[in-house]
Amino acid sequence: MKIVALNGMLGYGYDEASLRLAFEEKVDYIGVDAGSIDPGPYYLGSGHSFTDRMGVKRDLSLALPLAKKNGAQMIVGTSGGSGSHVHVDWLYEIVQEVARENGLELRVGVVYSDVDNEYVAKKLEEGKIINLGDHFPLTQKAVKDSCRIVSQIGAGPIISLLKEGVDLVIAGRACDTAIYAAPCILNGYDPGLTYHMAKIMECGAMCAEPVAAADVMQGYITKDYFELRPANPARRCTIERVAAHTLYEQSDPLKIVEPEGCVDLTTSRYEQVDGRTVRVYGSGYHHAEEPTLKLEGVKLSGYRTISIAGINDGDTIIRLPELCDCVRAFIEENAKEMLKGKTWKLQFRRYGGHALDDTVSAAMGVVIDVVAETQALANTICSLARTRLLHCDFMANDVTPARKSTAGNLAFPFSPSDVKMGEVYELTIYHLTKVDHLEETAKTEVREIK
Repeated sequence: MKIVALNGMLGYGYDEASLRLAFEEKVDYIGVDAGSIDPGPYYLGSGHSFTDRMGVKRDLSLALPLAKKNGAQMIVGTSGGSGSHVHVDWLYEIVQEVARENGLELRVGVVYSDVDNEYVAKKLEEGKIINLGDHFPLTQKAVKDSCRIVSQIGAGPIISLLKEGVDLVIAGRACDTAIYAAPCILNGYDPGLTYHMAKIMECGAMCAEPVAAADVMQGYITKDYFELRPANPARRCTIERVAAHTLYEQSDPLKIVEPEGCVDLTTSRYEQVDGRTVRVYGSGYHHAEEPTLKLEGVKLSGYRTISIAGINDGDTIIRLPELCDCVRAFIEENAKEMLKGKTWKLQFRRYGGHALDDTVSAAMGVVIDVVAETQALANTICSLARTRLLHCDFMANDVTPARKSTAGNLAFPFSPSDVKMGEVYELTIYHLTKVDHLEETAKTEVREIK
């Protein structure tokens, strides 16, 4: 059976010629991951996608008609970047546009994987929550404060929709491997080989040379082994790259842990079949004794304003910690009535600060980062901090001379200098929960696009 990974992330782009080359052979399934928690909690909380809409539509506009024409079922995981119901609906709207513009009739399977606060609160009360680290225990307050929570589903709900004969599956938050494991498990292939191949394919051509998340990967699975080969003839899979991507995001180099079970890599073997193809065999598998799903939840924690500046004077850079303390003290004193009872946080994020060579003076980038309970308050504090740091004086000490100029300490690359970033979200839930069955959080439905 042949499965194609469109690329490492829907919206990242890929070589159109590579996709057409992949379809010169029979393709049974085509998959693509569409999201991740890696870009942080903002996208889950806000409901926005971290991938660009035009880029996502471009990737679908080329692949979906080709998949439909060739009878290959297509699977998209973690739709819209974060996989909540808002993100799934956003991607479904794009699919409708692509179908309309290309004259396609589609049966679309939709998986929602959101859970409500009461679901998590009950799991916590029943002692079914597993902390992923001692530093981040889950509390009932954190659950109550969460504005959006998703569960990271496995392959089961996708398999259920593939059985329905849909042309396309649009899944909410899902394990990356589930996209490529689902069709293999459905067709009876060995789970050790299945999940190992799925783990490597999830990032497209990242397991090839040259490395690229923005290109097409081909996976071939048989009873005894699987093979990987990039569709683009300019790339090649090597044992080193394929083995390296097996370790990608794994805390244990000999295990791949998924909701359904664990791949045992101690007996895995890699073979270079030809200049562009790697074969893998021998991967073992152990079913999970106690099934779990990962939960991700966020809350709104404030509003952010930033100002980006550069410093091109070594004496100023050396004294910068002292200047930042001066700025903070100035704000606390001069705005104490305005700030009374308010929640706010001021940080100075520093980048660089070392001489490039003997002829180039030191340079440093500084980001004035303010998070406050309202956007207006964040704007005001950032404005005060920026103007004070710009003109703050310093006196001579044993290390640096006094500031002699009356010009500013900062150089601003942008005008306006202050950037209103909007809402700030933080993770409240990043935990496992024990479940009675792995599909208990999934809500599936089939829709017709005429």
